[in-house]
Amino acid sequence: MKKLLIIGASILQLPAIKKAKEMGLEVAVADYDPKAVGIPFADRYFNASTIDVDSICKVAQEYRPDGIMTLATDMPMRSVAAATALLGLPGISMDTAIKATDKGEMIKAFEAHGVESPWFRVIKDGEDLKAVKRDFTYPCVMKPTDNAGSRGVTLLRSAKDLEDAYVYSRKQSRCGEVIVEEFLQGSEVSVEVMVVDGEPHVLAVTDKLTTGAPHFVEMGHSQPSQLPVSDVERIKNLAVRAVRAVGINCGPAHVEIMNTKEGPKMIELGARMGGDCITTHLVPLSTGIDMVRATIDVSLGNKPDIKPKWDKGSAIRFFDAPKGEMRSISGVEEAGRIEGVEELFLTKKAGERMGEIFSSIDRPGYVIAQGGSARKAVEVCESVLSLVKFETR
Repeated sequence: MKKLLIIGASILQLPAIKKAKEMGLEVAVADYDPKAVGIPFADRYFNASTIDVDSICKVAQEYRPDGIMTLATDMPMRSVAAATALLGLPGISMDTAIKATDKGEMIKAFEAHGVESPWFRVIKDGEDLKAVKRDFTYPCVMKPTDNAGSRGVTLLRSAKDLEDAYVYSRKQSRCGEVIVEEFLQGSEVSVEVMVVDGEPHVLAVTDKLTTGAPHFVEMGHSQPSQLPVSDVERIKNLAVRAVRAVGINCGPAHVEIMNTKEGPKMIELGARMGGDCITTHLVPLSTGIDMVRATIDVSLGNKPDIKPKWDKGSAIRFFDAPKGEMRSISGVEEAGRIEGVEELFLTKKAGERMGEIFSSIDRPGYVIAQGGSARKAVEVCESVLSLVKFETR
């Protein structure tokens, strides 16, 4: 029986743990939290932080798996890269892992390879900020170089926003560095890619809905993209060039792009499957491609099945709720019976407080739907949003 080591055992990794067991694999998970929800579904558990490279390498040496992977999380990719290199398993290099998890190194790689992307300045400290702030044009965006889920992302409309924005973004940066970039405007999309034998294959282009300024938290996704075909083709071309620029030679990539009036420009990418249920749920619902299985297969050195089985629509929409203490949630059962609803999940319950949505962890739940088209799937989700009511005080 082949063995798979999954880095992380949170709710994000549960689809991979369950899928690997379905595939007849022995599964071990590594996570710093001994109460992580995925541990009971695995065969073995190792108490190790997903971002502690040395600890994950020690786990890999002890367990000796046939493949190592993670889903939908950025920083653990450095641990995956180090451990796969140590055991001679399929995986990206540490150089690529750094470029795919450090937004400063990433955008430098885009620039070096002629990949369309915004102007940028990497800020190491307060003195650095003082030295380069005269170069900024407004509006612009500031964000940590090494975080995800919209944490620390904020819009600067003028120079007077600079000090508060720097404090906010830097607080969410593990290394203390932030990046200031051109504020791109247009239609935001993500591109789901699987790299097999060094060749990137685009599986889906996903339309994105966000809260907009100042924090740009993602509130919905739908597939396939409803942009004009010519725009979608340019977006696919840019995604492939971006993946090659950072050196992703195998496995999944999640590429975020803004389709501006000058054409598509890169926002950022990850050398992993996309989060927000895009790759675990939307890709299979819209294309029939099991991207979790494909990612497991690539990690084991197997040829993945990435051929589309059908052409349908899928969508996810995240709930919002008034600020205050959650008193009750109604309409859930009725909403769940709507045709096309695939999953309805709430992350908040009565007694918890709802605040403003600053990042993805602040959203109170989501609904996923399938339809004959992306538009139909979105309509189903919107019907659910109108039925489910959050009462706060």
